[in-house]
Amino acid sequence: MDPKQHSYSFSESHLTTSLLRILPLRRLLLPLLLAVTFFFGNVSPQADISSFERSIGDFSNDSLHLERISFVPRSDGMGYVIRFHQSTRLDSFSLIQPASDLIQLEFFHSNIDTLGIEFPTYNEDIQEVRLYKLENSYGVDIYLGQQLKVISNAYPDVQSKDLLVALTYSTTREVEIFTQQFLARNWYLSLNPNNALDILTPTTPSAANLDQEYKQVKGKLRFDTVIIDPGHGGDDPGNIGYRNIEEKGVVLSISKKLGSYIEEYLPDVKVIYTRETDRYVDLEERGSIANRAEGDLFISIHADGWTSSSVYGSSVFFLGLHRSDAAFEVMKRENSVFTTHSEELFNLTEEDLLIYELAHSGYIATSERIAYMIEDQFRTRANRKSRGVKQAGFVVLYQASMPAVLIETGFLSNPAEQRFLTSDYGQSIIASAIFRAIRDYKIEYEKNQN
Repeated sequence: MDPKQHSYSFSESHLTTSLLRILPLRRLLLPLLLAVTFFFGNVSPQADISSFERSIGDFSNDSLHLERISFVPRSDGMGYVIRFHQSTRLDSFSLIQPASDLIQLEFFHSNIDTLGIEFPTYNEDIQEVRLYKLENSYGVDIYLGQQLKVISNAYPDVQSKDLLVALTYSTTREVEIFTQQFLARNWYLSLNPNNALDILTPTTPSAANLDQEYKQVKGKLRFDTVIIDPGHGGDDPGNIGYRNIEEKGVVLSISKKLGSYIEEYLPDVKVIYTRETDRYVDLEERGSIANRAEGDLFISIHADGWTSSSVYGSSVFFLGLHRSDAAFEVMKRENSVFTTHSEELFNLTEEDLLIYELAHSGYIATSERIAYMIEDQFRTRANRKSRGVKQAGFVVLYQASMPAVLIETGFLSNPAEQRFLTSDYGQSIIASAIFRAIRDYKIEYEKNQN
């Protein structure tokens, strides 16, 4: 997958020293992340590098002197703070963390002076800082000890002109989730090596592999793999509809029709099914299948059910904190399968979802975009009643490291809607609507890679 570049602007007055604590930080950033529009038209062939970019002041003609770099343990004992001591504020900056032991920043200012800069005394956790003079900016690599597990965040100090990088102790899993979206920046692609202010030669294994990883990800600019996930299966029937019609069979038929449309009309796109027969596949394995195939899009297809036979219509979900009781109920039903084949339920906590939304904001924005494209096809072309686009914490979407949506095609508990969903005509209408949304997204995606 090629992560998208996306940027965020923050009012300086809203940044306080409380940002040093990771949970308040997530709660502050989450509404901003969800409000950001993902602009496909701004994506270029260089957009395979994800970053959190922040504008922190009006562009200035003043020279900025980067005087020294220091770091200290955080006062709350939860990590470190790295400080870039500056004579004036940067115009803007970006931060990514492509590996557990590498943080990369880019500084933007009309004139940055690093002459006489003082570097810190390193330790086993913070091992090296390197600066690179680029054409219109400065690149910064911060190398960490491989034993250190932290999530990074950068923001301007409200009490000085300095830039702060907070390192927050985290679990190995949290760091993996946070870093897997990012692609390391290779400063040498835009730099004469003689201009680099190299402090030490990088020695960490992950840094040594960055060039090869960059080339591999850079070469994948096409939308060429769709994962189709027919919900339930085997001894998990899903919702039971009118006259004991089972969800698992209905959604498998719709999924196969969708796959056939893709194979016929988009022959350059590979279709991968999480199941092609009536068998059980657990929720984690469905995501693993998608990740092993390096999918560009994960589509999970379901049919809903309710206690009232009058409820009808389709819904499209993407991952996130549920915003309504109805979304929460659907999430509980779809996640409940986990308990029937596991000794322990994998609960997605609010913390899990906040971390995911912070680390995968590009995927979430794209998922939301695709969800609305599918919903529009249902409503305008398939003439289906739309119950809207919603967010909820579906385990199956959480496991897939790519844009992912879950579709509730209709209600099997409604006799009329069940007849539609079980008919060849109705299944063709549903599958073709989803196909058109995928086709339109593919065109949009590849157009913006050129």
